[in-house]
Amino acid sequence: MLKGISKLISPELIKILMEMGHGDEIVIADGNFPAASHAARLVRADGHDISELLKAILQLLPLDTYSEHPVGLMAVVAGDPVETPIWEVYQSIVDESAERSISIEQIERFAFYERARKAYAVIATGEGALYANIILKKGVIA
Repeated sequence: MLKGISKLISPELIKILMEMGHGDEIVIADGNFPAASHAARLVRADGHDISELLKAILQLLPLDTYSEHPVGLMAVVAGDPVETPIWEVYQSIVDESAERSISIEQIERFAFYERARKAYAVIATGEGALYANIILKKGVIA
């Protein structure tokens, strides 16, 4: 344990966050996401909800201010009637962390999978909400 670092941030995850450079992306994946088959680097965070992990990560990770959409969500597949209230929670967490309103992109499912394959890492969580997958693009510390 370290002072000021959430207990949700494992040693493996802090190493990944430190290794990432400007423009690198990290996926925080829900429990249904095929994380193991899509990850260049896989971090297990089973049992954790994405919203709690997102808060902890954004205390450490700056979002890319040079990108129009430093945050992306997996878009709902056309015709799927599922609701996505988790997105409002994410928007609130991201805006609070950035201390401004952040534009969040919706990414078509298969395009999201492609981005995940190219991401620096994928964090596999136990999140049960549908369409709860989120991509963060790392920025710089000014």
